[in-house]
Amino acid sequence: MFQGVNLIFILVVFGHTQLLNGWTRDEIIFIYGFFLIPFALFASFFNIWDFNERYIVRGEMDRVLTRPVHSLFQIVLERMELESLLGGITGFIVMGYAASRLDITFHWYDAILFVLFVLGGTFVYAGIFISLASISFWSDARSSIMPMMYNIGNYGRYPVDIYNRIIRYILTWILPFAFVGVYPSAYFLRKTEWYMYSFLTPVMGVVCFTLSLLLWNAGVKRYRGAGN
Repeated sequence: MFQGVNLIFILVVFGHTQLLNGWTRDEIIFIYGFFLIPFALFASFFNIWDFNERYIVRGEMDRVLTRPVHSLFQIVLERMELESLLGGITGFIVMGYAASRLDITFHWYDAILFVLFVLGGTFVYAGIFISLASISFWSDARSSIMPMMYNIGNYGRYPVDIYNRIIRYILTWILPFAFVGVYPSAYFLRKTEWYMYSFLTPVMGVVCFTLSLLLWNAGVKRYRGAGN
């Protein structure tokens, strides 16, 4: 449902203007369609929205740590929601519609880059939210900042150059949600000035995910059980 609402929002915006800081309606729709694909993979395999409440507050982390398998891997398997992959199908449809209107030409190697970009965007998203979940090992708070971060992540659906310089910097280097949508999409949209960021997408995915694993492992070592 939220995909439809976001599409309507884009259409409403472009009902009042032809360009948004140089971007056309179909380009924005293409970026949004691309964004939905790594987000769907993230939502399917890294469904840790309620980690703090379920595993820390309720003490289910104690059960997880009694098994000789990496704790994060167990939680990923427990919380998997494959039905969220349907959002990726929507993304393909939206992106295909926009691509047909933009008359984008694809080459054989674009398929390889597409997979790398999607995986990079997925691991960027996963890395950020695993890092947030890891904070629960140090925090006594029952509430989570994940809903707020989810809202910030939505900024990655739009071209970062429509924001001011500070927000662009944050979305690129601190909370790099721009690597989920706009930067990888820029390659297929032939925005040559952004190619460097496009090709950095898989790198950012590896960096974000690796850092999140290190933070997670450090948090697990600190964890002393629900009773403490």
